[in-house]
Amino acid sequence: MVPVMALISPASFAQEAEKSLFGALSTMNSSELSLLLMIMVVLGVLVLLLILMIYLMTFIGALLRQENSESANEPSWWENFKERFVTGKLKPIEDEEEILLDHSYDGIVELDNFMPPWLKYVFYGTILFAIVYMVNNTSIGFGKTPEEEYQAQLEEEAIAAEQRNALALASIDETNVVYDQSEQVLAAGGTIYQNNCIACHANDGGGGVGPNFTDEYWLHGGSIKDVFTVIKYGVPEKGMIPWQDQLSPEQIQQVANFVLSLKGTTPANPKEPQGELYVPADGTSESYEEPAASDSLTVNS
Repeated sequence: MVPVMALISPASFAQEAEKSLFGALSTMNSSELSLLLMIMVVLGVLVLLLILMIYLMTFIGALLRQENSESANEPSWWENFKERFVTGKLKPIEDEEEILLDHSYDGIVELDNFMPPWLKYVFYGTILFAIVYMVNNTSIGFGKTPEEEYQAQLEEEAIAAEQRNALALASIDETNVVYDQSEQVLAAGGTIYQNNCIACHANDGGGGVGPNFTDEYWLHGGSIKDVFTVIKYGVPEKGMIPWQDQLSPEQIQQVANFVLSLKGTTPANPKEPQGELYVPADGTSESYEEPAASDSLTVNS
């Protein structure tokens, strides 16, 4: 069934081949691409030289036949080649009545011509390819079965998805950080907070050397972007070190969301409010909506 589908679905086969070709090219470096281009140029020159050689041989053969009256009417090797492999032996116009079919369409008649040799050989080649493909992928086992090809494509896509995910997480900054109060993010952010922040802000966010995170007052703004910026760049004049060299952008986003989750909780020894009352620009508090499965990013705790 698979070989037949491969034969009757050339568009799908061409798309897969094109995808594989572009995938292979995308993994090459500049030196490999230069080498490939050089090889293609050399092959192109060789093909042109071959065509030129065939033309010269045909021309020389024609001149020799003209000089030799006995072989002047004999067909050239090129004509013999075309008759055997390209056009076949066609009926002369005066003998076409022998292959004329007994029906016509508005005066248009049809000749019972044979299949061109080149098309016949292509057809034989497709049969041979189908047999080899079927035997190789079902009996011998050197090639991959459709299931194995499918699993290999799934693995390739999983690797590509991980790379895209890693690139997206590495590109998080104060302009695109998101407010995410999901359980995974808060768990990861809580771990980072306990390992790095409790000395100045207390383990329950009530504050100490640093400000209290549980009230509505903020020294540098209370949005997710503000908190992310403070954690990333720090406030050196007040003893807050920049964490961008010690935490990844993903980790800064996680701990920033955890800090915001402390707002409204009741610490054991809360520090007095500092800064200004934070009110979002739209007059409402930031809200979190669970992202769709297709849009969510995998968060590593």
